[in-house]
Amino acid sequence: MAKVTTIIDIGSNSMRMVVLEKSSRFAFNLINETKARVKISEGCYENGGNLQELPMQRAFNSLESFLSISKSLKSRKIICVATSALRDAPNSNLFLKKVRNELGLNIKIINGVKEAYYGGVATMNLIYEEEFITVDIGGGSTEFAIVRNGQIEKCISLDVGTVRLNELFFSKGNIEGAKEYLLEKLKEVLECGHEIPSTVVGIGGSIRALSKVIISKTHYPLDILHGFTYCVDLNRHILEQIVNAKNSNTLKHIGIKKDRFDTIKEGTFIFKTILDELNIKRVVTSGAGVREGVYLTDLLRNSNNKFPANFNVSVKSLLDRFQIDEKQSAYLGRNAREIFDVLKPLHELDDKYRHLLVIASKLNSLGTTLNFYKSNDNTFDFILSGLNYGFLHSSRVTIAHTIKFSKKSLPQKRDLKHFESLLPPIEKMQWLSFMISLNLTLNQDMSMPKLNYKLKDNKLKICFEKSIFLIENEIAKLESPKGLKVKLSC
Repeated sequence: MAKVTTIIDIGSNSMRMVVLEKSSRFAFNLINETKARVKISEGCYENGGNLQELPMQRAFNSLESFLSISKSLKSRKIICVATSALRDAPNSNLFLKKVRNELGLNIKIINGVKEAYYGGVATMNLIYEEEFITVDIGGGSTEFAIVRNGQIEKCISLDVGTVRLNELFFSKGNIEGAKEYLLEKLKEVLECGHEIPSTVVGIGGSIRALSKVIISKTHYPLDILHGFTYCVDLNRHILEQIVNAKNSNTLKHIGIKKDRFDTIKEGTFIFKTILDELNIKRVVTSGAGVREGVYLTDLLRNSNNKFPANFNVSVKSLLDRFQIDEKQSAYLGRNAREIFDVLKPLHELDDKYRHLLVIASKLNSLGTTLNFYKSNDNTFDFILSGLNYGFLHSSRVTIAHTIKFSKKSLPQKRDLKHFESLLPPIEKMQWLSFMISLNLTLNQDMSMPKLNYKLKDNKLKICFEKSIFLIENEIAKLESPKGLKVKLSC
C-alpha cells in the first residue's frame, strides 16, 4: 500500500477527504482532513432523484481543490467513493464522466450494504467495544452494522437521510409523515434476525454535532469526540429540545453551530427515533467512518480486515514517529509488567491497569522530542489529543496522568480534580504514579539493567548485577504508597 493515501467520500450532504500516512506495516496517522458542504443531492429528491446542475458544479469544484491538497501532500494513491445521492441518481453518469475526463479521477459508487460494512470495519478496529450496532446518518440514507466479538454480523442500509426527509416531509411540515416513513423503514432492522445490541456507535456529522452539545451541556472534562460515551436516558431531553426547536435562534441557544442549522433537526429526529425503537441505552461517538473503513479494508486486506491481536494503531503510530529509542521503549514496557506483577499483593489493581502502565511506560519519552524541558507536561497534552483510536476516554486520561506524575511526588486529589470523573480513585493513581516512577528510575542511565524483584513484608528488594550510583541516588527520592520500602542490592 502507498505510504500516503487519500480517501474521498462523496455523501449526499457533505464531501469529505482524509489523507493518511503509513508509519509502519499497520500503523498510520492523519495528515489532512478536509470537508466541503456541497449538498450534491440538493433538489434531487423533488426531481425524480436527478442531480441538479448547481450542486454538481459545487461538488466538481470541491473535488478539484481536494486533488490539489492530495497532490501537495505527495499522495500516491487516491480512492474516491460515492454513496446515496450518486447511487440513487438516474443521471449520475453525467457527473462521473465529467470528473473522470476533466480531473482524471475515477469515482466508485458503493451500495448501501457496502457503505454500512465500511462503517463496521472502521469502528470494530478503532473503537474499544465488544458488541454494538453502528448508526451512520447521511443526507440520503442511514446505515447499520451489527458487530460482535470483532465480527460484522449484519449490514443494513435504509433510504432515510437528513436531506431526503427534509425535501419529502419536513419542508412541507409533514412531521407525522416522516415518522411513519421512518418507522416503516426501521422494520428491516428490527426484523433482521439478529439480536440488537444496547450500545450504538454513532457515525456521521449529525451524531457528532449532538455529541458536541452534550459535551458542552454536561461540562464533560475532555473535549474530544472520538470515544465520547453517554447514557441515552440522561440526555434524551437534549435531543428533544433540538427536535422541537422553533427556529435557528433556538438551535443556536442550544449550542448547535450555524453550519448544522439546515440538517440538525432532521438528523436528531432520525437518531432519536432509532434510539427509541431499538431500545438503545448507550451511545459511543465515532470520529471514524466510511473513509477510514475504505482505508482499513485496503490496508488489512490480507488479515480479514482486522488488526492483529493486541495491536493498537495509535500507540504504534506515536512510537513510530516520536520514540527516541525503540529498544528503550520495549525495555520499559517489559519492566512495567514485572513491577506491576510483583507489587500486585499490595496494590490489588485489576489487570487492565497493567496494560495502561505498560503503554504509559513506552510512551513516556514522547514529550522529550517536542521539548526536553517540561517533558512530562508535553507528553500529557500529547497523549490526551494524540491517543485517538482503541481507547476509552477513561483509559486515555489515566495513561496521560500516569505519565504526568512520573518521577514526581505522588498525585493528590486536588491534582486530579478536573478529570476526576474519568480517573480511577486516588489510591490507584498513586500506585500507577509510583510504579512508572520506579520503572523509569531503574533505567535512569539507560543501560537497561537486568533486574530481579522480590516482595516480602512490604519491602521490595531489587537485585542488580552491579551497583549503579545514579540509580541508587534517585531511588531514595521516590515517594512510595502504603509505606512500601524499596531496597537495592547487587
